[in-house]
Amino acid sequence: MEAAGLLPAILIMNLRILATGGTFDKRYDPMTGVLGFGETHLHEIVARARVAGPLEVEVVMMIDSLEMVDAHRQRVLAACRAAPEPALVVVHGTDTMVETARVLGQAALAKTIVLTGAMVPYALADSDASFNLGAAIGFARSLPQGVWVAMNGIARPWSNVRKNRELGVFEPLDE
Repeated sequence: MEAAGLLPAILIMNLRILATGGTFDKRYDPMTGVLGFGETHLHEIVARARVAGPLEVEVVMMIDSLEMVDAHRQRVLAACRAAPEPALVVVHGTDTMVETARVLGQAALAKTIVLTGAMVPYALADSDASFNLGAAIGFARSLPQGVWVAMNGIARPWSNVRKNRELGVFEPLDE
């Protein structure tokens, strides 16, 4: 029963975060001087952020999005189809995020799927990874069904977004 003057409890949607790699999860190897992949940072970020409600993290792959081919995108689509949760966040490299969003959008799954990433790896100073992930989680739990690209605090439909490489932001196609 609701107490007088208090808002009703908000239903928190179950959520799954799918890791695919990208700059978000890269780590600097001081021995080789190269950015590469180890374990995902998602568990650490989610724990630190104290994300409310049911949440699962699944690693689909750990690759640079420039190496993604159609077979990889089909693996992401299969993981989205198989996920029992109605809300998904796909952590993806920013270079080909829009291409993967197109594949997911054209599949027209009855879910809210938000793709996000980072311009600077989580492991490095001044990273946008935590902010983008937090925003994507909020968008995934509040936007209607469909596929969205969420970067820089804004979510855009998959069919109306592009990466502006000169400015390092995602923008609508009509700008």
